[in-house]
Amino acid sequence: MRVDNLVLVGFMGTGKSTVGKRLAERLEWKFRDSDAVLENDAKTSISELFRMKGEDYFRALETKTIARIMTGRHQVVATGGGAVLAEANRTSMMDNGLVIALQATAQTIIERVKKDTNRPLLQGNLEERVHTLIEQRKTAYDFAHIKIDTTSMSEDEIVESILLQAGLA
Repeated sequence: MRVDNLVLVGFMGTGKSTVGKRLAERLEWKFRDSDAVLENDAKTSISELFRMKGEDYFRALETKTIARIMTGRHQVVATGGGAVLAEANRTSMMDNGLVIALQATAQTIIERVKKDTNRPLLQGNLEERVHTLIEQRKTAYDFAHIKIDTTSMSEDEIVESILLQAGLA
């Protein structure tokens, strides 16, 4: 299988952006963070989009952004945690890349995101929200070609595992 793009999906805090940047450097490919591209295009933050226009508006923009990004080649794409909820996004990812789901335990995710105030879906009781969202999305990442539990792995170990499993090592 020829790999044109690597697409990282997974719950927030599993390492998509951090690992994605390292992976892109290693492959000498472009790194694209769908959330960052969307914020740049909208000229505002995702938190602000949620607040002003609501989640449905944000999700529609997210689908357009992912479709546009996925027309490129030789890129590592980190998606927002909820991007996989839309079938159009899953199809675009699968049709144009090798999809890797990064996973971690709820406790690991909570530790990684607890200081990040720019996550609109985590307003309120952090632990409760993380557990609720993980439960709601427990099968959302099952479509991925490769699944990697990042809980006890270093960034370099995750990169090596992806390269090996993708046949790019």
